[in-house]
Order: sequence, then structure tokens, then C-alpha cells
Amino acid sequence: RPMTITSSRLSPAPATRAPATGFPYRSHPSASAYHAAYATELAAALASVDPGELDRAGQVLLDTYLRGAAAFSCGNGGSASIADHLQCDHMKGARNGTDLLPRVVSLSSNVAVITAVTNDLGYDEVYRFQLESQARPGDVLVAISSSGRSTNIVRAIEWAAEHQVATIAMTGFEGGGARRAADVALHVDSYNYGVVEDAHQALMHCLAQYVRQSRMAEATIAETTF
Repeated sequence: RPMTITSSRLSPAPATRAPATGFPYRSHPSASAYHAAYATELAAALASVDPGELDRAGQVLLDTYLRGAAAFSCGNGGSASIADHLQCDHMKGARNGTDLLPRVVSLSSNVAVITAVTNDLGYDEVYRFQLESQARPGDVLVAISSSGRSTNIVRAIEWAAEHQVATIAMTGFEGGGARRAADVALHVDSYNYGVVEDAHQALMHCLAQYVRQSRMAEATIAETTF
């Protein structure tokens, strides 16, 4: 049976940093100075993710894999790369040393399908169209969008919600429609694309490794390289 998701979020939390603009705020005199400031910004961005939402994301994914249901990922640009990487680490990585056989598909990876759908129906439909053919009730969609405003991402989440497919959104900036529509919102409080994408990549790794260690004995975890 698909996992029932309940949310205590009545509305998205307001952004706590200046809207529209963000890091680097000012000029930096050297690459090393920029790096130091960037590292500080990234640490703050990671710390801004709601712990309750992160726990729920981990539970949804683990439950999905244990039931043999499928996880789908999607994103645009740099977020598409994270979606592809998610398929690698949540399928191959999560299997290492566990009893899991995760079924994970990146909707951002097949150029032939993406260009065919885009050519005939428009890019706004590219992920919803694929979900119509492949997703089933009880599956999960992980949708990645720095702004949360990409139409194809929001439409995919909305379609999933109408067809009993759980949704996890990774967003930044103000979160947009993706943050509002998703069952679970992993929102990063930053207004810098690089920082947001780095945080999303870290969240993707964190969730994969959490799932993996959940199915390993304590002694095995201690002697295993993650």
C-alpha cells in the first residue's frame, strides 16, 4: 500500500533573506575570500532546511523502495544533472550492502523522449507526459527546481498529486508553485543558484545514504565506506 502522507505545513514559511537578491552581496578581493564566504552561505542554506520535512522525505523514499514502487526524478539545467545523479545514488548506491532493489528513473535523461515531447507538445509538458505513461499510484516523484517556478516541474507535481503519486520538491529562492504543491518541501533558504544547487545535491546524497544505512547492521555501517 502507498504510504499516507500528512503535512503540518499550512502555508510555505516566508523567506528570511532579502528577496530577489542574495549572495555574494558585494565584491570579494580574491577567489579564496569568495570561497570562504560561499562556504558560509552554503552551510547556512543547508541548515535552513526544515528537519521535519527532511524526516518525511526519508520516510517516503524508504517506504517506496521497500514496497518495490518506483521513484521518478526531474529537473531543468543544473537540476536535471541532480535528477540524473539521484537515479545513480538512489538505485546503485542504496543497493550496496542492503536488501534493497530500488526502481529509480530520471525523467531528465532520455534526450530522444525529451525532444520528441518538446517538439510535439511543448517543453511545459515534458515531465507530466512521461509520468502519464510510467508512474502508478504509490510511486514517488522527486522534483528539483531552484526557483520552484518552472512550469514543467509544477505541472508534473500537480499531475502526481491527482494520481496518488507522492511528491517531494527541492526548491530555493521563494519556492514558487513547486514548494506549495508538493507533499514534502525540502526548501533551501538562499537566493544564489550555485548555493541552492549545491544544497540540493547534498540533500540528494543525504537521503540516499540515509536509506542505505537504514537497511544495514550497526557493525556493517561502522566498517563501510559511504
